[in-house]
Amino acid sequence: MNDFHAPLIDWAAVSPVLIVLGAGVVGVLVEAFVPARLRRTVQVALALVALAGAVVAVGLLWSSVHQSARLSVGDSFDLTPFGLAIQGIVAALAFLSVLVMADRSGGQDAFAPTAAAVPGSRYEEEARRAGLEQTEVFPLMLFSTGGMLLFTATDDLIVLFIALEVLSLPLYVLCATARRRRLLSQEAAFKYFLLGAFASALTIFGIALLYGFAGSVHLPVITDALAGRGSTPLQGLHVLAITGIVLVSAGLLFKVGAAPFHTWTPDVYTGAPTPITGFMAVCTKAAAVGALVRVLFYLGQGFDAPTRHEVQVLLWAVAIATMAIGTIVGAVQTDIKRLLAYSSIAHAGFIIVALVGFSEAGAKAVLFYLAAYGLATLGAFAVVSLVRERLTTGEGGEKDSVILGEATHLAQWAGIGRKAPWLTAAFALFMLSMAGIPLTAGFLAKFGAFSAAVDAGAWPLALLGVVASAISVFFYVRLIVLMVLTPAPDAGVEGAAAAEHAAADVAPGGVATATQQVTRAVVTVMTGWSPATVVVTVCAIGVVLLGVVPASVLDLAAGAAKFVP
Repeated sequence: MNDFHAPLIDWAAVSPVLIVLGAGVVGVLVEAFVPARLRRTVQVALALVALAGAVVAVGLLWSSVHQSARLSVGDSFDLTPFGLAIQGIVAALAFLSVLVMADRSGGQDAFAPTAAAVPGSRYEEEARRAGLEQTEVFPLMLFSTGGMLLFTATDDLIVLFIALEVLSLPLYVLCATARRRRLLSQEAAFKYFLLGAFASALTIFGIALLYGFAGSVHLPVITDALAGRGSTPLQGLHVLAITGIVLVSAGLLFKVGAAPFHTWTPDVYTGAPTPITGFMAVCTKAAAVGALVRVLFYLGQGFDAPTRHEVQVLLWAVAIATMAIGTIVGAVQTDIKRLLAYSSIAHAGFIIVALVGFSEAGAKAVLFYLAAYGLATLGAFAVVSLVRERLTTGEGGEKDSVILGEATHLAQWAGIGRKAPWLTAAFALFMLSMAGIPLTAGFLAKFGAFSAAVDAGAWPLALLGVVASAISVFFYVRLIVLMVLTPAPDAGVEGAAAAEHAAADVAPGGVATATQQVTRAVVTVMTGWSPATVVVTVCAIGVVLLGVVPASVLDLAAGAAKFVP
């Protein structure tokens, strides 16, 4: 009879994950027991406190993890400095994402009152009139964040797959909760679910092949088998191992949004609620990149020269295709969220460029890139959430006003620099950072990624990255020119409408007539302090500081990049 030996658990090492997942469970109980009038306030406060606690826990763990190089819990949880840094980035960006989710500029949040209702149905209209609120989005977001924190802190492929599903399943639901464009939102969620399930199947099949090759799902054991140390069930069948690595990498690249696994990104980014889009764009990408680095760097220790070459060729092909698709297709987009989606794809290619050498310099570049990209992208989506369509009705169309959803067509962004100068300046800063203009965080991030590739001997790939980055400047600067130098389309409409109504109000004999009621949509910017504007301010300050005085963050990234496989 076998005796059960309880595993020794370092509770401090798993504290960031436990805090977030525990708060998610409490959030479910809040939905069941807290009165409806207090539920939203409690959920927002709970999510913010939990994510702030996770950031604090990461800070408290930093010295111990950095000194010992890892904190392990059996074979399932292995926290390294690199994994801890990714956890800190994810938790901090998730905290800011909650603020965008909590924003109610215009009197409404971005989420449908009843996400399960048939769009346009009587039930949905009654729920809207009753003022129902979808507060379940906050515990769902916490569960997804908890999966992301676990995703980068395990060297067991089964636990990695479980973390992948924990972070993905809530996102499938959250993508379908948009208040406006309900059919588009549900279509985006359905596409994400189907393609995500396919990617998960590839991942688990790759894990099965690696298990068949090495007799274990533990990354160090698989690494030893690749290096020829010890006996394996299928010794010498490196084709099986390479196929498994490719399939697992494909599942992770799907979450990164890299080509050819990028096809879900534009549709899902467009259809999902804008706060959820921003959350996915920064937090999911950071967690997926962290997991990809962990898997490739671990297994890379066991690669022989031919195997390393084959994996590097794969990364080269993915990086080139991703940069090309993101920049070329992004240049012809007419929707701001789709444009940012292709920008996200291009940045995924730039990140992969840094990984081709499997080097410490590449890991350092990735950490700084994720921080710089996360601040600029989350700030950009926060600005998008504040640019709205306003439906006006009355004399001259100015008596009554109803705030609708986001104005996402690029033509609607013309002239908003005159409506909200400081918000436009912040958005321009985010665009310049994504373009890699000097004195912004994006410049140093791209410089670090391309330098790591050059140090690894992949200078042609770095050169292609520079060319793709130069092409991407076109659509970033085009948007800035549109906002600042192009007159707003509704300005001419308002002037023409005023003249028309002035003529209609006075009859040929000089007698006033009844004013005609006119309904039209114009673009408005939600100014004034709100949670979303706080996020825009914080992200703008972060982009400037990382671009001007990056030394402290670069030192932290250098310390965290001491990845110990």
